[in-house]
Amino acid sequence: MEKGMLTYRCYGRHGQGKQERTDGREAAASYLLIEEAVCPICKSRDHVEVESRLYWCTHCRIPLYEKNCPLCHAPAEEFVRDCRIVFPEEKRLLELLMEAEPGTYDHSSVWNGGGIYYADGLRLPLEITKLSEGQIRRAAQKIPEAFRNIDTREFDRMRERFVRANCRRFCELETEAVDYIRTSVERYGISKCYVSFSGGKDSTVVAELVRRALGMELMHGFADTTLELPQTLEYIRRYRRGHPDIYFIDAKSRGEQFEALCEILGPPSRVMRWCCTVFKTSALNRRLEMCFPEGEILSFQGIRRAESYGRRKYDRTSHKNKIGRQITASPIIDWQDFDVWLYIATTGIDFNQAYRLGYARVGCWCCPNNSTWSEILAQIYMPQQHRSFKRLLLDFAVKTNKKDPEEYVRTGQWKARLGGYGLAHAKQSVVSYTPCVNEADAYRYELTRPVTASFFELWKPFGWIHRELGSRHLGEVYVLDRDKMPVLRLQAREGDMAVKIVVEALDRMGTKSRDKARRYVEAQITKYQMCIGCHACEEICPHGALHCDTEGYRINDEKCFRCRKCINYFSGGCYIRKILSIPRQQRSKHEQENR
Repeated sequence: MEKGMLTYRCYGRHGQGKQERTDGREAAASYLLIEEAVCPICKSRDHVEVESRLYWCTHCRIPLYEKNCPLCHAPAEEFVRDCRIVFPEEKRLLELLMEAEPGTYDHSSVWNGGGIYYADGLRLPLEITKLSEGQIRRAAQKIPEAFRNIDTREFDRMRERFVRANCRRFCELETEAVDYIRTSVERYGISKCYVSFSGGKDSTVVAELVRRALGMELMHGFADTTLELPQTLEYIRRYRRGHPDIYFIDAKSRGEQFEALCEILGPPSRVMRWCCTVFKTSALNRRLEMCFPEGEILSFQGIRRAESYGRRKYDRTSHKNKIGRQITASPIIDWQDFDVWLYIATTGIDFNQAYRLGYARVGCWCCPNNSTWSEILAQIYMPQQHRSFKRLLLDFAVKTNKKDPEEYVRTGQWKARLGGYGLAHAKQSVVSYTPCVNEADAYRYELTRPVTASFFELWKPFGWIHRELGSRHLGEVYVLDRDKMPVLRLQAREGDMAVKIVVEALDRMGTKSRDKARRYVEAQITKYQMCIGCHACEEICPHGALHCDTEGYRINDEKCFRCRKCINYFSGGCYIRKILSIPRQQRSKHEQENR
């Protein structure tokens, strides 16, 4: 059924006699209209598509959730699928970029829908992708003066009309989200809950909803990626001052430097955003382990399906999370940008001031997922950091033998890169073995780094380490299963550059295949050679048994369930290997260059 601006359609199989489309989906006439994102018939969201539509009242000059304006009662025109407020500061920037007179749009109702700007419902003649460096530079120079005297009176009146006209939508949103939060807490218990707080608009709204639902403040978790916008850090400080009763879990990477890791791994790309793992989720996971040492944790997060195609099929309550013991609860998962800004405007809660400057999202300022507009804003408001990052990208392009480094950076090709072509650390992924002539399922490996205590920790997912059973003269160490039967035999001493691994029993390795058993072994060899302490293994361990720090790689025997998720989760067993894997079309060239 249609519910306001949202229409849910499920194209799954719901009965007989429905015509199949050539693209695998049923004929357009065969969809089932449903009330929410989960189909009540097929119990799935895999075939559900959500369509949204807003309306524009030409008289009141505001976007609407309803087809008829509740204020003037006039029929509204179809507008855009979704939109966000454009604040007076962003209006002034638009004027500068368009070389219009300051104040041109002070009395206009300006909104951004799908990356396109509209003033009083009409599209502005601004093509962001065609802005020249000169236009951007001139605008940046004029910003200080242009921001001194901004008239916000008409904007404030427009915001008040927007709130009054959409009050019914606000009530629906808040009531439903509050009920969901209360139900979730009843299920998991208040002592195991916290709010994941990024400083963005979505987590700000979720934090406010949780407070209203529970009548109290929950613990908040903030992960400082070290790549945050200055406005985000200022907002976090301001938020903490305004909410002195909240206990904040402050998570920050311990010494890993972004530019230093870019030298090893290359800049993050859309496919391989290693920065999220290293600087965000791993740091937060370590802090959560301290605050919640046992059991599952319920995290309230500002995830929305409308944010990206990848999030379209997310569950509202999900166990599939980067942090192993964490359950994710998403109260605003079906909200649009329109809904989030309606909630902020209606409640009057404080928010990150970066949005007033024009940012649509306030994650890491150099994220490869950032839009062209975000990159322009970085040039204007963070010129020094922008220049430094550009130099890093150019250096990477030169190091990896790109034909035209300037073109590679300017056109954003770095955002689409795959693997570790041209990077020295990618060589560590090469694992070669020599089969032993005298023993079956025995392999000798030449390592690229000497054996340390961490090497032996890597074999604990297969069983328990027993040093006393093997020959000390040969440096033998056994790995035994629960029944004290041998699984593996390791022949390695600390400081050695070569090791011998013997698979004692395939069935105790959990396989009947010699090839698979060897791949298990080589996954751990690879992990040992490539490990840079990214903490990805820690995150995906559902039992909190893994720890990786300056002292090395450690597995707690008492917590480890031998589930081998730390081996099977990533291709090749290691997150860094996954990042630096060489695409097949580049592999031969890479191998020739590194001989």
